Amino acid sequence: MTMPFEKTFPRVEPERLEKAWTALREVLSEGQVRRDEGTREQYSRDESDSGIYSPDLIVFPESAAQVSAVFKTCQALGVPFTPCGARSGKSGGSLPLRGGVAVSLERMNRIRSISVEDLTAVVEPGVITGDLMKAVEEVGLFYPPDPNSWQFCTMGGNVAENAGGPRALKYGVTRDYVIGLEWVLPDGEILQVGRRTIKGVAGYDLVGLFVGSEGTLGVATEITLQLIPKPRHVMTALVIFDSVLTAARAVSAVLAAGVLPRTLELIDDVALRAVDGRSFHFPPGSGSAIILEVDGNVEEGLLAELSQAGAICERLGATQTLVAQNEEQREKLWAARRGVSAALRALKPHKISEDIAVPRSRIPETIEKLKAMGAELGLMVATYGHAGDGNLHANILYEGPHQRPLVERAIRRMLEMTVEMGGTITGEHGVGHAKRDYLALEQPPAVLALQRRLKSFFDPSGLLNPEKMFPDPERF
Repeated sequence: MTMPFEKTFPRVEPERLEKAWTALREVLSEGQVRRDEGTREQYSRDESDSGIYSPDLIVFPESAAQVSAVFKTCQALGVPFTPCGARSGKSGGSLPLRGGVAVSLERMNRIRSISVEDLTAVVEPGVITGDLMKAVEEVGLFYPPDPNSWQFCTMGGNVAENAGGPRALKYGVTRDYVIGLEWVLPDGEILQVGRRTIKGVAGYDLVGLFVGSEGTLGVATEITLQLIPKPRHVMTALVIFDSVLTAARAVSAVLAAGVLPRTLELIDDVALRAVDGRSFHFPPGSGSAIILEVDGNVEEGLLAELSQAGAICERLGATQTLVAQNEEQREKLWAARRGVSAALRALKPHKISEDIAVPRSRIPETIEKLKAMGAELGLMVATYGHAGDGNLHANILYEGPHQRPLVERAIRRMLEMTVEMGGTITGEHGVGHAKRDYLALEQPPAVLALQRRLKSFFDPSGLLNPEKMFPDPERF
């Protein structure tokens, strides 16, 4: 079924698909190639709510050599192929828009090594991010990037999208921790790029280019990560405000005072209402909240830092500051934050999750304008997320397909406003399919043309993950 907002793309003719079915079963085992209706349906969507696009075939390679063989087969037969992992992305980046072959890397899920001496880990792309976090922490190390889907998203997807998360405020994003890659190019060539040392500047930074390329320049089949020692202490506070604008101003004030917490997560009134009473109960009268977390190796210093930030928030209008007393309380609080996206679906049947980023000084103004836009258009807007680094998750909630044209109008207005404020249309979710038509709002024609040339250089056939990232050159 095609929804009214979905676009249609050319599909592969049946004869070519039959050849691909036969050829792929020759290079992979019987259980690694599927085309049954249930599996096709399972791999036809992600978390972006940007359409349903079914692949014709799904393959499950288990090594770089098999990934290479799949790519070469598809290239030889002229069949488009789209890599995917947990399909937890919010930009439609893994949707097989032209059908063809979905290349799932989920079976490549081994943690190959963890080195305490070198502070590195080597993993395959199908490793669940949370499993890596747990494994390195058990030996006293720390992998900071923490997308809110860490319990089920994969490291390959994190690399493809340059995933961030709440801790990015202090520690940075995925690109800051990837130092080496085994990479399969669109033509099937396998490269080793990067290094295993913490420092190294030999040649072009191909690792930096490939991380965040959204599955358009190839895929990672092995990822070398740098780690850091695990902080010995973490302290977490929930700061309550009567309004989201007051909370947003407090975020800017904390950072301006020279305090750099591990997280400064903002929860607005709509998001708070959605999660209140599920796994966590907010105090009566809460209109908004900030999750303020600090970490380090000296407990007394952390307490002083938390107290300083709390005092700043109180001067800005905070009504309560509640400090978690143990790990169980911390986890309940973070479970509420991680559950916001799913809980919002209980308020309305459909939602679009945008991830704009603006200069931190303009967060209050941005939230105010988003609320006003929602009221004007009759749409519910929830604004929450990583306010400490200016990355806001602005969710538009709506009733159904009949409202989708109105939602698209709201999205365009939101992204135009974001760019006018000196921000970016995506802070961490990526462009993918969902935002390709809006990229020209932020990037001039010369920059778009340069990126298209890069894509054409690596993938002259255009068969790898087609119709992603860049708007139609005939329109932009």
